[in-house]
Amino acid sequence: MVSLRTLLASFASVVLATGVAAAPSPEKAGTCSELRLFKEWRDISKQDQLGYIQAVLCLMKLPPKDKSRPDPKSRFEEFQATHIYLTDRVHSVGHFLPWHRHLGTLYANALRDECGYKGPIAFWDWSRDADNRAVPLKNSPIFDPVYGFGGDGVPGTYTIPPDPVGDSALFPWTFRGCIQDGPFKGIKVHLGPGKLLTEHCIVRGIDESWRRTAFSANVQRVMESKTYEDFRLIIDEFMNPIHGGGHGIVGGEMLNIYSAAADPIFYLHHANLDRVWWKWQEADRAKRLYQISGPTTQRGNDQITLDFVLDFPALGPNITVRDTMDSRLAPECFVYDY
Repeated sequence: MVSLRTLLASFASVVLATGVAAAPSPEKAGTCSELRLFKEWRDISKQDQLGYIQAVLCLMKLPPKDKSRPDPKSRFEEFQATHIYLTDRVHSVGHFLPWHRHLGTLYANALRDECGYKGPIAFWDWSRDADNRAVPLKNSPIFDPVYGFGGDGVPGTYTIPPDPVGDSALFPWTFRGCIQDGPFKGIKVHLGPGKLLTEHCIVRGIDESWRRTAFSANVQRVMESKTYEDFRLIIDEFMNPIHGGGHGIVGGEMLNIYSAAADPIFYLHHANLDRVWWKWQEADRAKRLYQISGPTTQRGNDQITLDFVLDFPALGPNITVRDTMDSRLAPECFVYDY
């Protein structure tokens, strides 16, 4: 059996660069006609919860926009495909947080513009579940079969396929089985696990051993980071990473660094990770809003700048890191409610 330590290592930052890059004066970004609100899943009305779920199911039925890519079979999978294709370019790098912030914006835009969802954008504050130690994580409202994303995987309902190349970061014991109930039970996806192309169910394996990573005290420790460099490294630290921890709680495909976006909870988890970064920025906007650092490639020795270009094939135009840093400006246009 692969140990939790091994899984933690797979999500840990491997970047060796240190120090904070000097932030040039930001250019004026576009203004927003409105600021959309991110709310925690359990704070959203039941009507909007159902509306959000229906919008995700809508994306799963819509055809992909980019006909040149044969692998994604739906608009939903188009987002997952972009994440898979770019995984090694947007993890353990300085732009990990900016890139995933904008991916979440593009996903929220698709739910609204392509599938008619008008409610708040959702995030999952896993600390509210982790801190409630008397309640098993599997009983979180996020896993509700009606007003959530369904529950755990059913043992014996899924078998990891062979990985001939061996580069898909697959840990079979985390893939407990197909989700047991809820709106996504029986849904088939076609990308993953890892870099493989297989038709399969959405697989989960909820794991209590990751609870410690989501404690609010651990998040507060992240918030005490003095620099962006400290912040980006501590969220992927070896033993208590809040990034990998959210993936680990859900388990299954969510715990695969490449194909995690097969599970719709991926976007709520990353929205919460972004919320923690947003709160850290807001705590000292003058110093932190445009602070960026880290390499542009894994194990690289260069330093990223605000002018570094982020690409989102099939999802939206290229933008710069600078464009993502202030959520109150276009193209992001959102705030969190806490």
